[in-house]
Amino acid sequence: MLVYIPTSVSTVETVSRLFAAKPGILATFESLPRKLFKTSDVQQILAENRGPWGVSGDTSFNGFLEFLLHQTPCARLDIRQVTNPRAPVLTRYAWGRVSQYHVGLSIKPNAYLSHGTAVHLHGLSNQLSSTIYVNQEQTPKPPPRGPLQQAGIDRAFSGKQRQSRLEFEWVPPDPVERDLWRFLIINGKHTNRLGVEPIPDGTGGTLDVTSLERTLIDIVVRPYYSGGVYQVLEAYRGAKRRASVDTIIRLLKELDYIYPFHQAIGFYMAKAGFEKSQYDQLRDLGMEFDFYLAHHVREREYDSEWRLHVPKGL
Repeated sequence: MLVYIPTSVSTVETVSRLFAAKPGILATFESLPRKLFKTSDVQQILAENRGPWGVSGDTSFNGFLEFLLHQTPCARLDIRQVTNPRAPVLTRYAWGRVSQYHVGLSIKPNAYLSHGTAVHLHGLSNQLSSTIYVNQEQTPKPPPRGPLQQAGIDRAFSGKQRQSRLEFEWVPPDPVERDLWRFLIINGKHTNRLGVEPIPDGTGGTLDVTSLERTLIDIVVRPYYSGGVYQVLEAYRGAKRRASVDTIIRLLKELDYIYPFHQAIGFYMAKAGFEKSQYDQLRDLGMEFDFYLAHHVREREYDSEWRLHVPKGL
C-alpha cells in the first residue's frame, strides 16, 4: 500500500513508478562517494539513471525530488547569506547525515577549509568554533610594483587587517553540537591549492583542508581567522613535535609573500618551544626590516631578536 500522498506536482502514476524504482534509487545514492548535492547534481543523477531505474521520461524532476524528500534519507538544506539577506538561499540536498564541513565546502566551487577550522581539524586546538573558515582562492594577481620599504610596512600594519564580509549560516535539521553554523568565505591568495590535502571525515569520505604546515603559515598571515595571536601561539605549541620546518620554509618560498612573515613564524616557534636549530632556519632567511606580529596593535613591545613588534605581554 502506498503511504505517500502526492501533491500537485506528483501524479499517482508517477509515485507508483518511483516506488517500484525505489530499491535502485536507494542503491545508486548509497553508492555515490559524496552525500551532498546541488539541484543540478540531482537533475544529472536522475537523467543518467532513468533507464536503469525504469523511470520514464515524463516523470518530472519536481516529482522525483518530492519523492526523494518524503521517501528516502534525502533532506533539503538551506544556506542563507548573513551579510545580504536579500541574496537567494543556497539549496543543497543531503543524503543522510552530513557534517557542517561538507556544507561549508559546498558553498563555493574548488573551496577548502583553512585557518581556525584547519587548526581544529589538525588537533592543534580543542576549541570548536561555530564559524567554519572556507577558503576560495582569488584569481592570479600581478606582483606588487617596486621594492618593499619600511615605511610601506609600517603604514600597512598600522590599520586593521582586511576581513571578509561574505558570511553564510545554516541551521542543521537535527542539531547535536550547534544550533547554528556560520561559514566565513575567505578570498585567499591564489596558490593553486598549494598545501591542500584530503583528510578523512570520519564517515568514509574526505575533506579538503590545508596541511599542517600550510595552516601554520596561514594563521600567521591572518591571525584574526584563527582567534588572534594567543590562539596562534597555542597552535604552534601543539605542532612543535609534528611540523616539518623544511616544509614550512618550502611552502613559504612558494607562496612568495611580499612581507617577511618568516620573522613572525620564527618568533612563534621560539615562543612555542621548537628546537633552536629549527627556528634558526627562519632567521637565516634574512631580517632586513622591522615587522609586526599583527595589524593595528596599540600596546606593543619590540622583540629585537626577530625585529618584530608584538602585543605587550605575549
